[in-house]
Amino acid sequence: MAYDKAISALADPTRRSLFEKIAERPNNVASLAQQFPVSRPAISQHLKVLQEAQLVKVQIAGTRRIYEIDHVGLEAIKSYLDGFWNDALGAFAAEIHKQNREH
Repeated sequence: MAYDKAISALADPTRRSLFEKIAERPNNVASLAQQFPVSRPAISQHLKVLQEAQLVKVQIAGTRRIYEIDHVGLEAIKSYLDGFWNDALGAFAAEIHKQNREH
């Protein structure tokens, strides 16, 4: 399922922080690596996982690769969580309806 990869990718604290930095503004690997206490190759690996999960995408700007949010992966997570939200709202509405009938 599409949301599995996205949720797994964001489970890692470094990847989640990296994703949040990219959500603030698109950026390149070198600039992102300066903001983390891990090597540039490690940042590239994290970006690869985020890209495979469709949470980030790459735009080529000359010789630079700019990473930005990919909404495909976010939509997969949102749809997954919406299922739980809809179930919770349905249960809440049923309980209210039940209480109204009892009074």
